[in-house]
Amino acid sequence: MGLKHQTSKNSSSSLPTIRTTSFIILALLLTSFLLFFAPPAHHHLSDPFFQTEDPRFYGDLREAQFAWNKLCLGPVLEKLKLAVFSKTWPVGAAPGGMERHASTLYTALAARGHEIHVFTVPSDRKSHPDIHDGNLHVHFAANDHGSVNCSLAFEIFHKENNGKSFDYVHTESVSLPHWRAKMVPAVAVTWHGIWYEIMHSKLFEQLLSDPQGLRTGSDTELRDAMPRLVDEIKFFPSYTQHICISNSAGEVLTNIYQLPRRNVHVILNGVDDTKFVYDQDAGTRFRKQHGVPSNASVVMGVAGRLVRDKGHPLLYEAFLSITENYPGVFLLVAGTGPWGKRYAELGSNVKVLGALEPSQLSEFYNALDIFINPTLRPQGLDLTLMEAMQCGKTVLTPNYPSITGTVVINEGFGYTFSPNVGSFVEALERAIKDGPAKLHKKGMTCKDYATSMFTSTKMASAYERFFLCMKNSIYCKYPLPTDC
Repeated sequence: MGLKHQTSKNSSSSLPTIRTTSFIILALLLTSFLLFFAPPAHHHLSDPFFQTEDPRFYGDLREAQFAWNKLCLGPVLEKLKLAVFSKTWPVGAAPGGMERHASTLYTALAARGHEIHVFTVPSDRKSHPDIHDGNLHVHFAANDHGSVNCSLAFEIFHKENNGKSFDYVHTESVSLPHWRAKMVPAVAVTWHGIWYEIMHSKLFEQLLSDPQGLRTGSDTELRDAMPRLVDEIKFFPSYTQHICISNSAGEVLTNIYQLPRRNVHVILNGVDDTKFVYDQDAGTRFRKQHGVPSNASVVMGVAGRLVRDKGHPLLYEAFLSITENYPGVFLLVAGTGPWGKRYAELGSNVKVLGALEPSQLSEFYNALDIFINPTLRPQGLDLTLMEAMQCGKTVLTPNYPSITGTVVINEGFGYTFSPNVGSFVEALERAIKDGPAKLHKKGMTCKDYATSMFTSTKMASAYERFFLCMKNSIYCKYPLPTDC
């Protein structure tokens, strides 16, 4: 794997390498421009993964070329025994998106009567006893560094499999490495980010940090991304079935990674709609509690890790520009990280809240007029977007295919921008000029859509039916008599 660059005393012999590197970078830039800056509507027209209307589907679910969340899947009597490999399991305060997703999904499946065994490590990297809660069994198998010990996890897996065999094995991304996956006859993988998307993340970070290309060696990560992508495409067939969490990733896996379309499925993430709810009174209380001025013209909010790749350099510069012309705008920042101190420097228009307990997040969203996700990572789907939408908030986010093809499918849901300061400022100005009343109207549109697509119930129903379908083809038929 990879491209090996040989050095030579003859400087002229390095020219082919330079030309090759230049060609790769040029190809990356051209491909990225075409894919990431072309109008999303073109994708809606050309590829079935971008369907946004009710597909009125009848037939074999393995042929479905849209998110399974669109379907109304009824109850089933058959129960499954599932093995799950996950990088981490939420323990303690402020868990990340991957941990929240895992906990939400497998808790919901266990509540439906399925026996779930999760092989993972605690998110806080500390020692904890295994969790056995009804049908949910969380087995912690950590190495000395707190990461998953694959050998130990497999020992526990085989022990649990020797009694009553697992019906299917599921891994969150590469939690079950591809060389291990080859040993498992029936394994499905959910991709929360693929190197094709990561490559574009590195492109955007490069353009932001060194727009003129003045720093020597600043493009090293970008140049190294292509060999990693080629390597990933080669090992993806090690997994039997592939689940994508965005429509655009489904398109990439079939068109770029060349996986059989019948082996690629789209199931969108969901959030607990009993915890993330629209509540104006809770939002009002939160504003008062944290000193949001009563005369603020528009209250914006951002949540998550306050680090560079989450786009905080973009938001910092854009909001600094906005406050010069719109002094009544207020920004609430929830999370921890290096950029927390930088936001605090912006003065009285910004309040840095630090890490919020999961129970406080819904109140935080309800306190906003608009939720901002400035991420530089066009990978997967950020749960914060779905949580905010469930709370009735419109969103402002980069125009990545994973978002515009799945979450913000038209301007009625919110605002999008290209990942640069100028475009970001323009989007913020559009939202500010629309004002709280129009933002509220868009937020209600977001809430209705999120309720129909991004709930934990919809997600769990789709995964349940997927595993049943993989075990017994009878369940691949849609609709069944029990479906609504």
